[in-house]
Amino acid sequence: MSQPLLQIEGLGKRFGGFVALDGIDLTVRAGERLGLIGPNGSGKSTLVNCISGTLRNEIGSVRFEGQVLDGMPAYQRTRLGLARSFQLPKPFRSLSVAENLRIPLLFTVNARGGTHLTEAAITARCAELLHVVGLAEKARRMPRDLTQIEMRKLELARAMAAEPKLLIADEAMAGLSHSEIDDIIALLLQLNASGITVILIEHIMRAVMNFSERLAVLVAGKKIADGVPEDVVQNPEVVRAYLGE
Repeated sequence: MSQPLLQIEGLGKRFGGFVALDGIDLTVRAGERLGLIGPNGSGKSTLVNCISGTLRNEIGSVRFEGQVLDGMPAYQRTRLGLARSFQLPKPFRSLSVAENLRIPLLFTVNARGGTHLTEAAITARCAELLHVVGLAEKARRMPRDLTQIEMRKLELARAMAAEPKLLIADEAMAGLSHSEIDDIIALLLQLNASGITVILIEHIMRAVMNFSERLAVLVAGKKIADGVPEDVVQNPEVVRAYLGE
């Protein structure tokens, strides 16, 4: 069996006396669609921050394509192919929609060894990404002109501009309508079909179940379930802790 794309072993994180993560083990295969769920305060965001490099774990390890990431700054992890989108989009508000995509192309893709996109290639890639997420007609607009779902799509496009092997989508559907949620699911499925591994963190169970081929559940900093979504959501411990039934 080939090595996992992402391998987390015994990951632990404390904030003073509070244990945010307690011995988390998790593997993600290349091309997989993993849903990560849990109630508020379960440790999902802390786990993602430790994976992406925003936080440093005290114990355990994170490996990406077999390379140990512990202590590596976030920008270097992004250059290795690990990208994330944020629950609250924070684009560069002084830049146009298209210009926002130039930043990861210039400072992530072009910073990789042996890679250098020309100005024409950068422009073409920005146009391609905006077409994929349905924002081609908004290329010259400013972020303040976008609707909520358009901001979410821009956030995903910015993550995609880094040309990741793994994308962590953090609450990309919060506050969206039923049809808008379907749009984001379709987009994430399209990205996964293109070869990108996706970890989806989401509270909307309909979206999680429609998207995920595997589901992992965190509660109080511990992983309590990991498996086929239909089986996981029937796990009595998951029902008690997460679904509240």
